[in-house]
Amino acid sequence: MSRDKMVGIKDIADRCGVSPTTVSNVLNNKNNVGRQTRDRILEAARELGYVPKRAEETIHKRKKNTVAINFSDFDAQFYFDVLHGISDYAVKKDFNLLICTKENFSKYADSDSICGCIIMDWSTDDATILKIADKGIPMVTLDRQMPHKLIKNMVTGNYESERTLVEKLVDSDFRSFAFLGGIDSDDNRERYRAFRDVLKENDISFNRNLLYEGDWTEKSGAAAARLIMLQPKMPEVLVCANDLMAIGAIRKFQENGIRVPEDISVCGFDDVIMSKYLGLTTVSVPNYERGYLAMQALADIIDGTGNFDNFKIGARVKWRKSIKSVT
Repeated sequence: MSRDKMVGIKDIADRCGVSPTTVSNVLNNKNNVGRQTRDRILEAARELGYVPKRAEETIHKRKKNTVAINFSDFDAQFYFDVLHGISDYAVKKDFNLLICTKENFSKYADSDSICGCIIMDWSTDDATILKIADKGIPMVTLDRQMPHKLIKNMVTGNYESERTLVEKLVDSDFRSFAFLGGIDSDDNRERYRAFRDVLKENDISFNRNLLYEGDWTEKSGAAAARLIMLQPKMPEVLVCANDLMAIGAIRKFQENGIRVPEDISVCGFDDVIMSKYLGLTTVSVPNYERGYLAMQALADIIDGTGNFDNFKIGARVKWRKSIKSVT
């Protein structure tokens, strides 16, 4: 069933082999249906992405000029370019923007003045997002996979671009690696998976003692660098899941007289502004374009011309001086 076709009671009835009346009774919380049948119907409704008719109609009744942006102040620097892209398209199409952090997102997104949402904050829990979508508010998520009838997922090509980076390192005869990951998320898992896949495919062993956990911040990058410096033998290259952690590691290495890239190479992911000035090799994510396309997609959905198909944003490696002897 296509994502842009609303699921109805008959679809659920066909899936469960019951009558539409039985499905209606369950969805309206009537007590005349057995527990096993009730559970089966509710599970089918969830899997099919059923939106109650009153919620579906809400999309068309809401004011069509204000979009809520679920913004993370935890990693504000990373999202500024995304916000710039969102704002440019919103102004072009006469939309107002309401910027909400995790703490007040639920309150404002549930307002009758909101006609859609863009989800940027990875720390906002899935249940909160799904609850709002169930009320008929269309959404676009960035770097988050959420199957729902009213949610369009826009993801970065994390796996493909990280593979390109690590494959080039291997081709340049690097054989000793450390990996610094961020907080558990789709981004982090995909980047680490690509890293491990390339090493495995090239028969390069990976010492689990050189797998470090950060939280996307410079401080956690510095902490990982301190641990690396305690190793009997430092790795040839530190692969970081984002730029801020890589920058923190580089600064800590340099404070202790360890040269980058002569003594250890370092790379990141995202291409934040500071990366260019520090000469950090990284994967460049087109954040302005991501924001612009996210707002464009949401505007099209609100206007009835868009769809909820997933969309993947490409990213490319930028080679700079923090990596030694790349051929």
